[in-house]
Amino acid sequence: MLEQKNWKPWLARLDDDPELYLPNAYAVEFLRHNLAPERLRWFRDELSRHGLQPSDRARSVQRRGATPLRFSALEEKVLWGDLADLFHLLYTFSRLDDPVRGLLAKSHFDAVYFDERRMDFIGEDFRSLMFEIWKVKFLQMPRFRELIRSIPLEVRLEHFLNDGDSPDIPIPIYVGYLNQIRDLARAATDK
Repeated sequence: MLEQKNWKPWLARLDDDPELYLPNAYAVEFLRHNLAPERLRWFRDELSRHGLQPSDRARSVQRRGATPLRFSALEEKVLWGDLADLFHLLYTFSRLDDPVRGLLAKSHFDAVYFDERRMDFIGEDFRSLMFEIWKVKFLQMPRFRELIRSIPLEVRLEHFLNDGDSPDIPIPIYVGYLNQIRDLARAATDK
């Protein structure tokens, strides 16, 4: 369905609104990259290469356990991660009356769901949860703690965001969290 739509006017609406674009530039550029016809074709080709059917559910084909892994770790990150982020961001930035938004909501891309708990994709609850996860990663894992601690204060952490990774939360918030975590790592080491 995404391949049938002309995304240029949809993206132009985001580009033309500085109050929307500027705080979300990374997310908009992620959308622009992933809504390009060749990228949408790539998603479709990758999914079909794995023999997936329209009736397959993402969670069931990704399950581990008795069945062998169908997807490598890289495929999980790039294919499934980017595709899910694409769907969440399409929902988030679509107008309320956009039919795509309704279809994405039916498939639960209107939020992040944890059992019965629902959080807006880039909402405060989800941001707080991500911050707690990053605190564990960057403060309790020695390798990451040393990495974040070793970045001099005069280095702007935005420079580390050019890796093409998916935007789980808006980039200014992400950078703010990284700065807070760096301060926590430095304080823990100075004690």
